[in-house]
Amino acid sequence: MLMPSRVKFRKEHRGRMKGCAQRGNTLAFGKYGLQALSNKWVTARQIEAARVSLARYTKKGGKVWVRIFPAKPISKKPAETRMGKGKGDPAFWVCVVKRGRILFEMEGVTPVEAKAAMRLASDKLPIKCQYIERLPV
Repeated sequence: MLMPSRVKFRKEHRGRMKGCAQRGNTLAFGKYGLQALSNKWVTARQIEAARVSLARYTKKGGKVWVRIFPAKPISKKPAETRMGKGKGDPAFWVCVVKRGRILFEMEGVTPVEAKAAMRLASDKLPIKCQYIERLPV
């Protein structure tokens, strides 16, 4: 599972998810990509599930780049706990994904295979995504 090896602070504020992605919104490595169409937290488990589905569908042919990383700790209080007594312990890690962000990139497979694989991967994610291709130069 993806998570930072070390962080400066154990707990973070929740923050806001306004606007579009300013960085990471163009294809940088592969020929095909999966782009987010809405803002949402994507957990480390969801990223891993999507990555595994991409690898399985392509039978480990081609190359896959994961362009997002879960660096935000989310804390939870135990069940049936009264209010107060401070913030809960970190439970899992998420990546803040904004509209326009490239989530996965791929190359070394046919466009039809890539589109089908990206559709499978997008089904594992909590956000609406679109398949994109690099324009021929």
